[in-house]
Amino acid sequence: MKIAIFAGGVGTRLWPLSRKNTPKQFEKIVGEKSTLQLAVDRLIPDFKSENIYIATGKRYENIVRPHLPEIPEENFIFEPDMRDVGPAVGLAISAIGKYHPDTPVAIVWSDHFVKKERRFREVLKMAESLVKDNPNSLILIGQRARFANQNLGWIELGEEVKQEKGTKIFHFKRMVYRPTLEEAESFLKAKNYAWNPGYFVTTPRFLLSQFKKFTPDLHQGLMRIQDAIGKKNYSQALGEIYPTFEKISFDNAILERMDPKHISVIAADLGWSDVGAWEALKEALEISSGENVTRGKVLVNDSLDNLVFNYTDQLTVGIDLEKMIVINTDDVLLICTKDSVPKIKKLVESLAGTPNEHLT
Repeated sequence: MKIAIFAGGVGTRLWPLSRKNTPKQFEKIVGEKSTLQLAVDRLIPDFKSENIYIATGKRYENIVRPHLPEIPEENFIFEPDMRDVGPAVGLAISAIGKYHPDTPVAIVWSDHFVKKERRFREVLKMAESLVKDNPNSLILIGQRARFANQNLGWIELGEEVKQEKGTKIFHFKRMVYRPTLEEAESFLKAKNYAWNPGYFVTTPRFLLSQFKKFTPDLHQGLMRIQDAIGKKNYSQALGEIYPTFEKISFDNAILERMDPKHISVIAADLGWSDVGAWEALKEALEISSGENVTRGKVLVNDSLDNLVFNYTDQLTVGIDLEKMIVINTDDVLLICTKDSVPKIKKLVESLAGTPNEHLT
């Protein structure tokens, strides 16, 4: 199996640590390695580095190559422009499919946290086996929901197809993106929903057939790029064609339009968390609900349910704090409530054209 790790996002919700020139996937958010390095590390025990591909923006080429010296040079796929996840997945699957059209390919993401790494690899191999048995299929990997999360996509599970080694495989019914709190609470109680981490396994030939069916213009461009791979005009073709693609999410372009009969879901507890926002990172790292999560030189007294990360040599002190996010870097100090984290993206966007634009 081939595995494509996507590492192209800017990560505005983790500002001020994550910025345009040094986005979250290259930063040491959890432990002493970046989330991208951790994403590779959790695969290596069972998957060879030559089967791992990295899809990211051309602007990060000088960062990502030395960041992952174990990945072969030819396994880096660089997007010349940001066109959303639909074209990004299309480019990666076209590049891998040039030489491996019928090999199962897993799509995973670099800015996630997975506690149960062995279990994660087991599920990937299970999905690989299912795709080998049925090449015209797409296997979604769902995380069993832990709470009523409004900030994620949810997968509604259909009837159970079968069970392998205690892991259940379901028919796919539908996806719901960022439900209301009331909907999320009902999903949690219903037991027939799972969080959608965005992981899936399929073959390039089948997925490209879905691009051809639902996004013919995008598919035509992808085929022109694929034809140029390995030729002298590849860089020119990529640079001319890719920026013309419509910005569209993968869900909108493909998943929401596919015939559900081609989609199955493996629902398992992977210990997965999306650490793309500060409050999500806190939930992933905390051992018990309501505890303080800190990093660096931090002292918090009489405080409850806070995340305080200090990336400076100066001591950061908090007293009588509750449900706060405090991020201290060399040039920005962010203080907000956990509920206010969604406003960070708009604040960063508002800095464009101001004297503080360089901080984004």
